[in-house]
Amino acid sequence: MKTHRSGMDRRAFGRGLGAVVGASLAGPFWLSATSAAGQSDLAEQLVIDLDGELESIHPSLAYSARDWSIVNSVYDSIVMVGDDGQVVPLVSESFSTEDAITFNTVLRSGITFHDGSPVTAETLRDSWTFLMESDSSVIDLFQVIDDIEVVGDLEANIVCSAPSPWLPAQIATWLMLVPFGYTEEMALNNPIGTGPFMLDTYSVGEELTLQRNQEYALGAVKGEALAEEVTFRIVPEASTRVADVVTGTANIAVSIPQDFRAEVESQGATVLDDPIVGSQWVRIATDVAPFDDARVRRALNLAVDVETIATALLAPETRPLATIFPDDRSPGFKAELELYGFDPDAARRLLEEAGVAEGKELVLETSAAARQDVAEAIAANLEDVGFAMTIEATDIATFNAGWSDPERPVLRLATWSPLHEPHTLLGLVFKSDGFLSRYSSEEVDALLAEAAVEADPDVRRAVLEQVAAAMYDDPPVIALWNLTATYAVDDAGSEWMPSGDEQVVPTTTAAVAN
Repeated sequence: MKTHRSGMDRRAFGRGLGAVVGASLAGPFWLSATSAAGQSDLAEQLVIDLDGELESIHPSLAYSARDWSIVNSVYDSIVMVGDDGQVVPLVSESFSTEDAITFNTVLRSGITFHDGSPVTAETLRDSWTFLMESDSSVIDLFQVIDDIEVVGDLEANIVCSAPSPWLPAQIATWLMLVPFGYTEEMALNNPIGTGPFMLDTYSVGEELTLQRNQEYALGAVKGEALAEEVTFRIVPEASTRVADVVTGTANIAVSIPQDFRAEVESQGATVLDDPIVGSQWVRIATDVAPFDDARVRRALNLAVDVETIATALLAPETRPLATIFPDDRSPGFKAELELYGFDPDAARRLLEEAGVAEGKELVLETSAAARQDVAEAIAANLEDVGFAMTIEATDIATFNAGWSDPERPVLRLATWSPLHEPHTLLGLVFKSDGFLSRYSSEEVDALLAEAAVEADPDVRRAVLEQVAAAMYDDPPVIALWNLTATYAVDDAGSEWMPSGDEQVVPTTTAAVAN
């Protein structure tokens, strides 16, 4: 097996539920414009070790949990996805719809940007325009919006061309509020939002420092700042991240491998395991023979010893999956689907039946920042059933650009989270004309079209379960496991709690109450 190293993990799009049809969501009535300013016993500094470089801090161009950690520290949207996966108002005081076509929102009064300019209903319209004029890969998701009608100074209607029950979750992720006249240069280098922190300094590839927004008024929803100053450092090596936490150089470190747990705990630091509504899988491009044959793709699933790899290398909460849907928190999860299981003999028989010759060359593309031991274990299993495997670890830009490129490798190790709302993943990666797709299925396309406009949550869930069943029989992936994020924290970082989405936004856990 050959290995070429050169780093990204994956795109991670979409979060939350579009479960607001026929409902009105109201935010806490007890928000105060001085809620953050009055904090006591606030730490002067917090240091967070990330496991790879930031791709972008532009709110429309952020595609990873690392990027979103910064974006959601600096910016707010009108709604957010809570820890339970439900869409809740943030800058909005209320957010409601009766038909998933027109969404009405009334914004909170007195919310201001870091530069002191006010947030109004016009701000929402301007922010939508900014997103649509960017180079974001998710613009197509927002083409369904025909208009944002300004009803009053703080009230607007988001008017869609068709029922879009999935839209609120996309608004929470992508439609960040920006001030009038915002430019690409500002978004990339001098961001201005309404969030709990403001950018101080940014050294690309090394570290980024934020300062607390002392006027932040939404701490009751999003959480209060944990420190006056927060520095995110880029530390690709897991051993260095662990050493940083146990020596107090860093207070929080992400992506702690299993074999470092004992070292972290023996030095008095804490390991936090956070089960995420997300999954890891190997995307199989079906536009290249012989992988257009479902027998070959089923053979790939039978060839990988998912349970043994997960037990040996990943967190205790990791569970093998039958499809991309991690658990019943993700619409589309179908418990009745049996795991493929590990059966290399059956895999060899299917490959022989499909005419795949022994020694067929196959490349698994991954990221230099991703777990290479996981990629190597998968590749070793595939070698055992007759493939000549190469692992190709690419940089983040190359990896992201290669999703739909027919010249890129057939296999791609990917993770996707959160999947409270799977619309983005399904539409981008598994719909025949998806922006990132190399898979085609008329049955899946028809079911996805049906699910996209179904406003009844129960009916929509049933349709998405049919999607799961169709993708099980005609697999576009090697199904692997659910995601668990593992962090190391010292005493100074212990007030931070994971939020189930891999992001590290340095705020307290908010206790939202109406």
